[in-house]
Amino acid sequence: MTTNPAERLVDLLDLEQIEVNIFRGRSPEESLQRVFGGQVAGQALVAAGRTTEGDRPVHSLHAYFLRPGIPGVPIVYQVERVRDGRSFTTRRVTAVQRGKTIFNLTASFHQPEEAGFEHQLPPRLDFPDPRSLPPVVDEIRAHLGSLPESLERMARRQPFDIRYVDRLRWTAEEIKDADPRSAVWMRAVGPLGDDPLVHTCALTYASDMTLLDAVRIPVEPLWGPRGFDMASLDHAMWFHRPFRADEWFLYDQESPIATGGRGLARGRIYDLEGRLLVSVVQEGLFRRLG
Repeated sequence: MTTNPAERLVDLLDLEQIEVNIFRGRSPEESLQRVFGGQVAGQALVAAGRTTEGDRPVHSLHAYFLRPGIPGVPIVYQVERVRDGRSFTTRRVTAVQRGKTIFNLTASFHQPEEAGFEHQLPPRLDFPDPRSLPPVVDEIRAHLGSLPESLERMARRQPFDIRYVDRLRWTAEEIKDADPRSAVWMRAVGPLGDDPLVHTCALTYASDMTLLDAVRIPVEPLWGPRGFDMASLDHAMWFHRPFRADEWFLYDQESPIATGGRGLARGRIYDLEGRLLVSVVQEGLFRRLG
């Protein structure tokens, strides 16, 4: 049994095929109220990819989180082969747990073509090098003196090294007049192998980790006592260029609006050279605790 978090992530994404279009994924027994949404999205994308010829990369996914997943209970992924065209392949995946649908995903696969032109807006800021920033667990440990045991266990299992571009803010005074923006550098804590689908699904896993920070930043500190419960409602991604999730990528996030108990967040993922790799949009539900 491996203890390396990156290897555990690869194992988590290695689904068991139990029928032609049916797969089963593990759901780790953890002290969480619900299964992490990025895990379900990543596993669903693996299931979709396993029913293709493997010669067309994923170019987009659109998903809905319908029910909370139950930690420790296996998740069954049922794949519908919607279309196998000359240029595009489309798959629809339904995630089921204890007879109930908890998640739906539609993924499209396309072999990139030569269009004769290419453009990209530049990143909004000149961000610091990730190697000049402390890992988030070190920032928390420095502020608290030591990590609580629950956070220590989570840190040991965390498959991604996360480094916030701006220092962590802990008090209401520190977030006063803050813009609804956040940015983090990430990479897997170890090698993920050479399967492009694994890297795509690993980044899909990571894309759900910090995106809603941008919604929360003007309202409450990201760390410390929580005043709101939040849950992902839907998730969309567009994959523009090949990448490796075990190399540094910048996740630049912003929230254009929060209203009606829901907050919209969008993110752009860049490599170290500033090339746009992935675009992400997610809406989250926010409810005041107590």
